[in-house]
Amino acid sequence: MQITIELPEDLAVRLGSKWKDLPRAALESLALESYRSHVLTAAQLRRLLAFETRMQVDAFLKEHEIFDYSAADFEQDRETLRELRMREARP
Repeated sequence: MQITIELPEDLAVRLGSKWKDLPRAALESLALESYRSHVLTAAQLRRLLAFETRMQVDAFLKEHEIFDYSAADFEQDRETLRELRMREARP
């Protein structure tokens, strides 16, 4: 599907001075909001933005300060740290 956005010329010029590839910037903004809102998965985001690897998706998300780290992930990391400290404390 192709989507066309009509912008007033003065705004298009102003936005174009910020983003050289305005259509790509619009696509990335849509992709970020869709991912942030849990409408798209990381795999779908990868397809939408034509990234070849998951690492490119991760770098893109990091660049835009979107971190996919849940409370459950934190608890798992905390438990792992606790186990490692217990191992180090053993003689």
